[in-house]
Amino acid sequence: MPLPKNSFTFVLTPAQQERLRAFAAEMQYKTFRVEHTTLAFEASNCRVNLYTSGKCLVQGRGAEDFVLYFLEPTVLQSVGVGYEEVLNPDAFTPHMGSDESGKGDFFGPLVTAAAYVDKDLIRAMQELGVKDCKLLTDKQTLFFGGKIRELLGKERYTVVAMGPEAYNRLYGKFNNVNNLLAWAHARCIENLLETVPDCPRAVADQFAAEHVIKKALINKGKKIKLEQRHKAESDMAVAAASVLAREMFLRGLYKLGESVGATLPKGATDVMNTAIEVVKKHGPAVLARIAKCHFTTTDKVLAAAGFSRRDLPADAQAQSRSATFVRKEKS
Repeated sequence: MPLPKNSFTFVLTPAQQERLRAFAAEMQYKTFRVEHTTLAFEASNCRVNLYTSGKCLVQGRGAEDFVLYFLEPTVLQSVGVGYEEVLNPDAFTPHMGSDESGKGDFFGPLVTAAAYVDKDLIRAMQELGVKDCKLLTDKQTLFFGGKIRELLGKERYTVVAMGPEAYNRLYGKFNNVNNLLAWAHARCIENLLETVPDCPRAVADQFAAEHVIKKALINKGKKIKLEQRHKAESDMAVAAASVLAREMFLRGLYKLGESVGATLPKGATDVMNTAIEVVKKHGPAVLARIAKCHFTTTDKVLAAAGFSRRDLPADAQAQSRSATFVRKEKS
């Protein structure tokens, strides 16, 4: 029997927020002051925080009972918890999901993963607490990544990791991030179909037009039903893939940092100082080995260190179209 969940998140409408306040007052729950909340109180074996954004977080041993018996009927006025399989039966049928990590990070690899699930695996992941990696800390991602790999075994997931050198080379070929992503997702889907050939469908995030991924599929992948959705990480297969991809991205980023004697930051904003120091220490060619060089950040880093894009290896000289357009406008 599945263990009760101890954490739930809902986004409440203004009317639902008012019903929650009225309900809390009627029940005379003990309230607390919590930063960034408009209401925070303690119910039976759980705490409820209503944030200024409208997000409502219910946590604690009694969270599921509170949601089932109070929040849903009184505040949300709809049912969902405990009825997921009835409300969305397709989510519990055998399928695979794919997701990527590192697309927006200046440093580190681009990692794409695909995970296959069925009803039993979904239930096991729900009990484990698997969720979209964006809702997890790095430490939690590393923990869940290992648990998911144990649960799936080697035949029910696949990972395609592109180090920066391979990424830069392929970007020069595709000259478009979405086409490169489509190729990576397609490879994951094709690879996983080698070990789960009867998988009927694949779910991915809506990062490009559906035909972009379909065009990149070959052989077995041409026959699978492909579904692209916004916020696809709500699907358990995609959530599991997101964790696997992020785990491998974090591990890859750490190894690249070790190779140049620096801690490489995540993201694409606070990277300049580290990048400039590394270039001054190792020379401009090092960027081809640790960074995605089509970013305009590359030109700023190289200029600050006394170099230009021409000082990069040929495979890393490709520049994003938007950057090229801006440069022409300035000339």
